[in-house]
Amino acid sequence: MSALTKTKMSNFRWVICGLLFLATTVNYMDRQVLSLTWKDFISPEFHWTDADYGFITGMFSFFYAIANLFSGKFIDWMGTKKGYLIAIFVWSTGAVMHAGCGWVAMKWGGYTTVAELGQLIGDAAVMIATISVWLFLSCRLILAVGEAGNFPAAIKATAEYFPKKDRAFSTSIFNSGASVGALAAPATIPLLARAWGWEMAFIIIGVLGYVWMALWVWLYDKPRQNKYVNQAELNYIEQDNDLAGVQDRTAVVEEKTIPFFKCFTFKQTWAFLVGKLMTDGVWWFFLFWAPAYFSDQYGYTSDSGMGIALIFTLYAIVTVLSIGGGYLPKYFVEKRGMNPYLGRMRAMLIFACFPVLGLLAQPLGTYSAWWPAILIGLLGAGHQAWSANLFSTIGDMFPKSTIGTIVGLGTMTGGFGSMAINWGSGIFFKWADGQGANFAFFGFDGKPAAYMIVFSFCAVAYLIGWVIMKSLVPKYKPIVVED
Repeated sequence: MSALTKTKMSNFRWVICGLLFLATTVNYMDRQVLSLTWKDFISPEFHWTDADYGFITGMFSFFYAIANLFSGKFIDWMGTKKGYLIAIFVWSTGAVMHAGCGWVAMKWGGYTTVAELGQLIGDAAVMIATISVWLFLSCRLILAVGEAGNFPAAIKATAEYFPKKDRAFSTSIFNSGASVGALAAPATIPLLARAWGWEMAFIIIGVLGYVWMALWVWLYDKPRQNKYVNQAELNYIEQDNDLAGVQDRTAVVEEKTIPFFKCFTFKQTWAFLVGKLMTDGVWWFFLFWAPAYFSDQYGYTSDSGMGIALIFTLYAIVTVLSIGGGYLPKYFVEKRGMNPYLGRMRAMLIFACFPVLGLLAQPLGTYSAWWPAILIGLLGAGHQAWSANLFSTIGDMFPKSTIGTIVGLGTMTGGFGSMAINWGSGIFFKWADGQGANFAFFGFDGKPAAYMIVFSFCAVAYLIGWVIMKSLVPKYKPIVVED
């Protein structure tokens, strides 16, 4: 046995996975500060309606979608290390800037204290609502542009540090940062807002991104240049390609990148776009509207003990169960002998059935608010497991040099889906609330009926997405870039 074979393999790839997890956690905490403060802290101050909040969340999704058109290509161009640094700096700065919206609105409206804004009525209240909405939109634009870089960079880093068979599991770990961030947010943000004001909630959570940047500069390099990765681990990482076992770390041939517009000629691209379009908006809907839902329907404000417990339980279920999303395809590939794509699609069909439970959330919610919390949690767990495997199909099909571009395109379409469901829901909820008993659906009337309709769409979106994806790419077919 050679000395190389005897060398114990380092496991630094899991440190990188941990950094991706932390970045995604911060990403979702920054994104969720507004959803946890608008109904009970910001709305009374600025006189927002559901339509105002729906417009802000919808436009955030639109900004995010457009930014993703360029973010993936930007990450491929800048490289994982620099690209991720720039992305998190931009979104952290945008997050912190939200804290200044109240002060600017006060000055713009000609008032001496922010407290005066909540006492306004009539046209003055409408004016300050309009001003504040556009101020928050400006900050959401900066936040969206930066956050658009998170998943292209994280998926690219995963493809650089993990062989294909481990990517779904490693992706499920870092992707669980979304649910952990959503889990940590209700336990901290409303309490920060109550103790020091909603402004400090934006500042404290935003600053976490700057801390992460220092860790990334210190620890990240590509595997062949990283001093913490030994040759045994490098061989493991590169087992899928011809570089495995190569001792000369400088002997690296860069892959040829697929031209941007040529990406649209592949059915594999469209399958990923459809998967994101149909399902991302579902996750974002519950992320943005769950606190308001429990406040509207059950009277539990985001800073109340019960409100915190419901949201915490919801995302605790998501966090615990979604980790398993990486195990199932690994079982299909290693134990059942399937190729990675077939194993992932089989797993994704199973995960697409979880959201169907969402059909019961509103009916069972008439008995207890715990039922929607539990069922939406199961729906969210299914989404996260689905999402981890959906991202991993890119590494199965596309060369590493193009992964950032494809992730960016898919996240763009997911952003458009989110824009439609969040903006549309805000308008729909306001209208349904005004209709009262004149608008009914499935035994509910007014705003509860509107929630039931949106929940019904969320329940079937994944199955529809899976059928379209399978129709576009029925078999494993990786894309080979010819010279």
